Amino acid sequence: MKKVFRIVLALFVMVFFMAAGGFLYRNFTENSSSKIDYNSNLIQEQLKNVSKLIVTEANFTQVMTYQDQQKYLMNFLSFDKKAVVIVNAKATVEYDLSQLKYQIDEKNKIVQILYIPEADIHIYPDYKMYDVESSKFNPFTGEDYNKINEKVRKDLEQKVEKSSLRTNAENRLISELSKILIVTNTLGWKLEYRGNVINKESDIIATFPL
Repeated sequence: MKKVFRIVLALFVMVFFMAAGGFLYRNFTENSSSKIDYNSNLIQEQLKNVSKLIVTEANFTQVMTYQDQQKYLMNFLSFDKKAVVIVNAKATVEYDLSQLKYQIDEKNKIVQILYIPEADIHIYPDYKMYDVESSKFNPFTGEDYNKINEKVRKDLEQKVEKSSLRTNAENRLISELSKILIVTNTLGWKLEYRGNVINKESDIIATFPL
């Protein structure tokens, strides 16, 4: 009788631990899955927060002189026209991060940035002409204004490239991307761009030009 009792007790204990083990396993896997989903949602939310338009702007002023000369009678007669052009312009460098493309690998806990949009440079010139001199034999025409517009825009493009405007815009872009890096590092995920693991902000800077 005691032997039967021991056998029944042993079977009972074995069944109990099997049931308990199954419960703990299911509970662990459910918690693990929930944690991954939670982390993924946090990363998605951060990516959504940085998906905005970054605009860095600067104002430029310059003074230029426009001149033109028309000659007649084998250069014996000439008629000049000229004007002082004062330019005030606004220039912007924009990154539209709503175009940011990425991929989330939940299994391996990796966020892969696939594409970062390039900078868009916009120039909005506004100029006025002073000390205008011309004659009826060499008046200002639409062609002159087109030449002035082209010259103004070309000069401003060079000023923008020589200024800190583009660098300032890139710094703002890096600041936004660093927010993604902070979240992934905090959650124990990896951030990758162009096949390289991004561990710190300087790794993002090293990828420039984007």
